[in-house]
Amino acid sequence: MIRPTSPEEVQEAVRQTSALLRPRGGGSKSALSTPTAGETTLDLSTLSGVLEYRPEEFTFTARAGTPLAEVKAMLAENGQWLPFDPPFGGRGATLGGALAAGLSGPGRYRFGGARDFVLGVQWVSGAGKLLRGGGRVVKNASGFDFPKMMVGSLGRLGVMTEVTFKVFPLAEQFGTMELEYDSLNKALAAMTELSRSPLDISALELQLSATLRVRLGGQSPALAGRLRRLGELLGGGEVITGEREAALWQQLREFSWLPASHSLLKVPLTPARIPALEARLAQGGGQRRYSVGGNLAWVGWPGEVAEIDAILRALELSGLRVLGPPGSPWLGVPPTGAAFARRVKRTRDPQGKFPQL
Repeated sequence: MIRPTSPEEVQEAVRQTSALLRPRGGGSKSALSTPTAGETTLDLSTLSGVLEYRPEEFTFTARAGTPLAEVKAMLAENGQWLPFDPPFGGRGATLGGALAAGLSGPGRYRFGGARDFVLGVQWVSGAGKLLRGGGRVVKNASGFDFPKMMVGSLGRLGVMTEVTFKVFPLAEQFGTMELEYDSLNKALAAMTELSRSPLDISALELQLSATLRVRLGGQSPALAGRLRRLGELLGGGEVITGEREAALWQQLREFSWLPASHSLLKVPLTPARIPALEARLAQGGGQRRYSVGGNLAWVGWPGEVAEIDAILRALELSGLRVLGPPGSPWLGVPPTGAAFARRVKRTRDPQGKFPQL
């Protein structure tokens, strides 16, 4: 294991190490951070710290190994947050790891994903060069937006050493409407209706058995009325507020609902494809949660990786293993843009210092 404390030490590690390097932040995503045979871990946990924070500009810059929990606390002091709601902060996830994995939490429904909030990235290429893309302000240089290519790259294109984000004001209060349906189809119909409504919804989730959760955020005086109107639209439901409401979404964000023996997969899809996926997954058991208005499935799989890989291929879906044993993180059909990403990798990692895409 190599543990650099500066970008220059990362450069040295890339130049001098002959084995494949697997970058790791907090190690919160076991299927992505555990090295396989012939790989050396590049531990970035000591490459940490906030370099610049401008609350009035709603931006901050930090080292890639900075824990999400530390950033969350800093932003909260100024009534701000990262709206893409990155998961695994309670498990030690870092800023660089969140970007490299391309993971967003429930807030992605309203505000967008990680790539919508990254402004700039400093990284070390496979040739050991220290490069930078984007900047530290919302309006920065034009040209190819390479920082967004780093989102979801899994450390295959380079090692991120510094990242800059834009942030948003944190809602004064949140409230959730929870409603359980007697069938998956009815829950999906309600989810579709809500996604087409003019309601300003912060998060929209469906968890088996057919439990719909709708989160609203905003000013306290208006929130009660908005929740009441939401209940009228849905025809009922339980209103959850306060500490219980915050704990509910923390549990969803941190995947504490997932049994320790299960692998966790991220599967992009559309609401219309959920019934077909459910029909196949029900045969193998496991846990499922449908996030971002039904456009993303989180699948907890208890069986062999080859089994869920075959299911995804049969349905022409792609999946990313986030938790579980080491091995290839991609399952099912190749994700969109995979061929282009491989061409970019050849230019940024010509010597093959990082695992293959």
